[in-house]
Amino acid sequence: MSIIKTCNVKYSYDKNRSILKNLSAEFETGKIYAILGPSGCGKTTLLSLLGGLDSPTEGQVLFQEEDIRQRGLAWHRKHNVAFIFQSYNLIDYMTPAENVALTSKLPPLPILERLGLTKEESKRNVLKLSGGQQQRVAIARALASDASVILADEPTGNLDEDTALEITNILKECAHQMNKCVIIATHSNDLARQADVLMKLRKGELQILAAPAPEN
Repeated sequence: MSIIKTCNVKYSYDKNRSILKNLSAEFETGKIYAILGPSGCGKTTLLSLLGGLDSPTEGQVLFQEEDIRQRGLAWHRKHNVAFIFQSYNLIDYMTPAENVALTSKLPPLPILERLGLTKEESKRNVLKLSGGQQQRVAIARALASDASVILADEPTGNLDEDTALEITNILKECAHQMNKCVIIATHSNDLARQADVLMKLRKGELQILAAPAPEN
């Protein structure tokens, strides 16, 4: 059963530019979804609608069968979803521990250590960390929340190959071991091959592609 879905969603910037067209899709917990598509095709727009950062021009976004506008988009963002951005979107005058503490009442150090940061690194200003470390902080912040849906926009786009693989494995763990619904917009074929469900957004329509082939 789906936890979040879109029903006949349309999104347009103006009458002459339609980004999403009658888009209906369902997403379940315990799975990682990869959405492929060229730049400007609407991947980030779709994540924004799923996350309540914007509203569709027409149609509905449902969380557990309830329109997210029913309780309000701010409530949806606070309780149901967590974002991981390519640009990290960390509060740059804070430490990793302080960033994670904003989303959870649980102690931040255990989850940061689980994601590979030392106690010392967790107490540094985030601007003194590498890109891979900052992305780990962004993921830790998402995991520390109670949100059952994680929306990741190009989470490995700024990372080197080895770090990207580590981040991909962490996201797989979020879905398969923590039973979260992980939805990723990406250009990376390597990341897409790790997904349980592969989708492609093209000309405003979302297609489910064949299941990714298992790696040897």
